[in-house]
Amino acid sequence: MRFSRSAGTLLHPTSLPGKYGIGELGKPAYEFVDRLVESGQSLWQILPLGPTGYGDSPYACFSAMAGNPMLIDLDWLASEGDIDPADLADAPEFPKDRVDFGPVIVFKREMLERAASAFRTKATRKRRLAFDAFCEQNADWLDDFALFMALKDVHGGAAWHTWERELVTRDPAALQAARERLAEAIFAQHYFQFRFFQQWDSLKTYTNKQGIQIVGDIPIFVAYDSVDVWAHPELFYLDKDLKPTEVAGVPPDYFSPTGQLWGNPIYRWKEMAEGGYAWWLRRFEQTFTTVDIVRLDHFRGFAAYWAVPADETTAINGKWRPGPGPGFFETVKDALGDLPIIAEDLGHITEDVFELREQFALPGMNVLQFAFTTDGSNPYLPHNVERNSVIYTGTHDNDTTVGWYATREEEELADCTAYLGPTNEPINWALIRLAYRSVADLAIVPMQDLLGLGTEARMNTPGKLGNNWTWRIDMDAFTPEIRAKLKALALTYGRFEPAEPQERPEWM
Repeated sequence: MRFSRSAGTLLHPTSLPGKYGIGELGKPAYEFVDRLVESGQSLWQILPLGPTGYGDSPYACFSAMAGNPMLIDLDWLASEGDIDPADLADAPEFPKDRVDFGPVIVFKREMLERAASAFRTKATRKRRLAFDAFCEQNADWLDDFALFMALKDVHGGAAWHTWERELVTRDPAALQAARERLAEAIFAQHYFQFRFFQQWDSLKTYTNKQGIQIVGDIPIFVAYDSVDVWAHPELFYLDKDLKPTEVAGVPPDYFSPTGQLWGNPIYRWKEMAEGGYAWWLRRFEQTFTTVDIVRLDHFRGFAAYWAVPADETTAINGKWRPGPGPGFFETVKDALGDLPIIAEDLGHITEDVFELREQFALPGMNVLQFAFTTDGSNPYLPHNVERNSVIYTGTHDNDTTVGWYATREEEELADCTAYLGPTNEPINWALIRLAYRSVADLAIVPMQDLLGLGTEARMNTPGKLGNNWTWRIDMDAFTPEIRAKLKALALTYGRFEPAEPQERPEWM
């Protein structure tokens, strides 16, 4: 699908400001959207919205369908009577520049559980009917997810394969007994999802009415410790003990000399095809209720994926195995139509990957930080990119542009300077301008690059455990001067069409 020429900003909601240690879906999120409008932006790109597990990565979630309760705005719950405002007044002092996930999860989980209890006993009939309707509409994934999370809690957060055997194998009698025993905890999980999607839907509606589309993310693989694998083990390569026999990753690349060992279980693509890719179709349907455009992460895995024996400690000794190929995308198109999808085609790309992307006219990705490593034939240089593509200064996996530039070798710096030509702009603005004036239909820039921040603001370092996903924005740093400059660039390079301003929800 072709997109109209436009510009956007990459910022995950956890990076928004807020009083309770992590970005939320309340007033600061709406203020951020307003600033995007003032900046001439038409796209807001985010990372996956699912409930994160070990390592706090949005690419390793407990569910491919559920939302992250940590994003729920607590003040909104208080405004509707589910939380006592006095409880929020006693909130701890959290860092403003980063997410300290441990204390945040403890505090917010306690507040959310109080809210669920209050809702269960005090909700009006109108609110309870809305809750019941949500649960019924999403029962196909929500019931398993709520039970899964309740069971994880009573097992101290342990991975599902370590639970009692009858729960691991999903014995019907054991599951029913667990549902009865954990009814209150299961209700709370339903409530968390109800409130997450209620708040997200409100924010998305406001964002769309402001003329901005949300670009979301579907990671190709799911976490092993997820309800997806627990509830659908037949769709993955698992042994008799329901442990992975092979796991996903990528071979040695730009980011790591030993490759990246992600550890996700491998799909049984043949079995999925025989079932009409039903699980994938539902995943697409659910994701498109929360975003307008999907960035399909690790697109090359649909042509061929890197499978590593589960007992390996690095990704070096893996093998390429064929992915589902065109048949998968034909099934998706037949069932759901011509979806707005961006193919993340970075990394070790071979001709079959390009052919698959081009067969379905999916825009690929270009990253300017990769553009100055060879010569004028480098595919990421603006004069080589395709119109039907997206150009970035960097992604969530890259260093910030300022940090990247500070660590370049002399030859690469010289090539970058020669390509940019005479300029008085800081390197972040020079690359932003380069992206905006390229022929690529979409130009998207991480917020850290708009603010000119260094490596300290990096969102993620692939292959590094810990201290990822924590960066948060100081909204005051997104100044009127920056917004005006960004809008001027969007106007100059034909990437902006104004929309009528909209009012925010009444509770604000």
